[in-house]
Amino acid sequence: MDTATVERFEAGRSRLASLAYRLLGSAADAEDVVQDAFLRWQAVDRDRIEVPEAWLTKVVTNLALDRLRSAHARRERAVGAWLPEPLLEGDPMLGPAETFEQRESVSVAVLMLLERLPPVERAVYVLREAFSYSHSEIAEILDISVSASQQHALRARRHVAVGRNAAQVDREAARRIVEAFMDAAASGSTERLVAMLTDDATAVSDGAGFGGKPWFETVPARIAATFRAAFKPTPAKRRHAGGSPSIHAEIVNGAPAMIAVLDGRVVGVVVFDPRGDKIAALHGIAHRASLERITQQWGRTEHDAPLIEHW
Repeated sequence: MDTATVERFEAGRSRLASLAYRLLGSAADAEDVVQDAFLRWQAVDRDRIEVPEAWLTKVVTNLALDRLRSAHARRERAVGAWLPEPLLEGDPMLGPAETFEQRESVSVAVLMLLERLPPVERAVYVLREAFSYSHSEIAEILDISVSASQQHALRARRHVAVGRNAAQVDREAARRIVEAFMDAAASGSTERLVAMLTDDATAVSDGAGFGGKPWFETVPARIAATFRAAFKPTPAKRRHAGGSPSIHAEIVNGAPAMIAVLDGRVVGVVVFDPRGDKIAALHGIAHRASLERITQQWGRTEHDAPLIEHW
């Protein structure tokens, strides 16, 4: 393969990776899909490809759908609480963020809603809302009719709209939200935490934190009690964490997030889903495999001073 052909693929790699990430919710799987697409790009007769970008988009989309449909993926996502792999602000895999729909499509809350959709419906939503493909283009990519693409998009938008809370935040707002939540958790007052939550607030954890098992809760008082207990440091919790991590406020997948860092490694992330001046959902991610990419990004970026130097 000549240099120009490789460079043509590399020029679109970030876009392809951000597409695969939205479809899979996993940065590691997205990277694998893009690499598989590159191998196919190497092997194909490129003289017969009229529009390389369209061809690559079709290949990546269908490779991602194959992964979503695989028995391994179904087993993996059925065990415990599946949560998307978190990405730090500035990660190129987050992709385009010019419109509300593009930003929303990569939020943890929406990725979890998309997880409940059939694979093709999920693909139509991502291609239409995040990448602005026409229904005729989507029909070509997915080998479906234009009317089917329109129907899938309508159903997906209705599903996502049910849980839509997305609000753009900057670093200052993210720090203010996380700091207020941590102050309330450390105060010992469950009432202060409950007051920060919406009446229909939810909380979910992948089970790799202090609790040791997946956790899902929909009662604000119970959410508050759990976080109040979890944020109180003890020798046992520090041994479990491997030490005393620093606690930071950052933006993850476009939302405020609390990040625990120990010896340069991200050991836990709690992503907040704000709705107005309250919190509608909290997503706790602590599986080491899910934190590899965000740890790499952490080591390459500058950060504000931690909210807590040693937890």
